[in-house]
Amino acid sequence: MADEILLTKEGYEAKLAELDELRTVRRPEIAERLKEAIAYGDISENSEYDAAKNEQAELEDRIGRLETLINNAKIIENDGKDKDVVRIGQKVQIRKVGSKEKPLTYIIVSSSEADPINGKISNVSPVGAALEGQKVKSKVEVKLPGGVVKYEIVSIG
Repeated sequence: MADEILLTKEGYEAKLAELDELRTVRRPEIAERLKEAIAYGDISENSEYDAAKNEQAELEDRIGRLETLINNAKIIENDGKDKDVVRIGQKVQIRKVGSKEKPLTYIIVSSSEADPINGKISNVSPVGAALEGQKVKSKVEVKLPGGVVKYEIVSIG
């Protein structure tokens, strides 16, 4: 049995939507491209066929990964309890200690949902791991490649 994979409800629903899209839209598109490429004749020297087969293999790999993820998912419900402690699924604002800059806002998610560019950091990332279980006004030290950075939790929610 594969390990349990933690997902927020939103993350789980996004993975289901992606899987549905791949099965119902992308798979038929690639099948059609393969059919067209085969119609060109000799597939041994057919670059369109080779490209479609490679794309099909990548698609099926992604579908398999999503199915495994979904089948082993444990949905983390953020029920509003423990609002004063950082947990998966919660939004948290942090600021470097001593800084007057605008706080950084993140949502703590599982590693399979992490998207730092869009403000979603993993609970196992250096920052996410340091924040998890902490309260507002707590100060945490985070070891980053550039050195240790101290953050203060401004708000949770």
